[in-house]
Amino acid sequence: MPYPETLDVKPKIIFFTDFDGTITLKDSNDWLTDNLGFGEKLRKQGNLDTLNEKISFRDSFWEMMESVKTPFPECIKLLCENIKLDPYFKDFYQWSRKNKVPVIVLSSGMTPIIRSLLVHLVGQEAEDIEIVSNEVVDKPGKTKDQEDGWQLKYHDDSGFGHDKSLTIRPYAKHFADRPNDPRPTMLYAGDGVSDLSAARETDLLFAKKGHDLITYCEREGIPFTVFEDWRSILATTKDIFEGKTNLEKIAAEGAQKAQEDKQDMETLK
Repeated sequence: MPYPETLDVKPKIIFFTDFDGTITLKDSNDWLTDNLGFGEKLRKQGNLDTLNEKISFRDSFWEMMESVKTPFPECIKLLCENIKLDPYFKDFYQWSRKNKVPVIVLSSGMTPIIRSLLVHLVGQEAEDIEIVSNEVVDKPGKTKDQEDGWQLKYHDDSGFGHDKSLTIRPYAKHFADRPNDPRPTMLYAGDGVSDLSAARETDLLFAKKGHDLITYCEREGIPFTVFEDWRSILATTKDIFEGKTNLEKIAAEGAQKAQEDKQDMETLK
């Protein structure tokens, strides 16, 4: 359910999450680019240039998707055959439904791909997950089922194409305007450059181990904790839900864990 209907159940937690590489083990857009588009080398250079603010995410992602000429229905079919779910996400989603914790997917990918993959990998109950993402449209004079027949339609005019912070901010404003209402804890899980706009907007960020988002959070002083899979996200979210821990402790432990992981990587070099 979109805002403000999400708040009708008076949730204790609202969980926003990236999709590609966070809920899934591989990024579907990376898979398309590496296997059907201009390849891994150019894609990784685009990610690096985005992280270093040499190019906007919007322009980098547009170039990635424009390099894919395969008809869109074939793209979805190939992704359903090749993209796998984090093995613990389904457990998390079942717990969230039971405990009235809304799960909102904020993605810089494409809604029809995300919906198809969620239903394919999670089941029909995934139809209930709210998705805020980009869309796909026919290219002029063509249709999506033709070669080079589709293109992105960005969610907004921002440099991200989809500025995820714009979906999160109304929730924060809602409770700022109603200081006497119980405010839910807002959490976010992500892994990469498309999550930069959302990183500051929630109470705690789950950043995937070994990915670009940790570098950004450390540089900008954003509270985060590291996750490897949704098993740890579920355990931490349960503890928050049940009042067994607090956000400050989790963030402090997360920063320490990130430093230890970095030192381990340096030792292995």
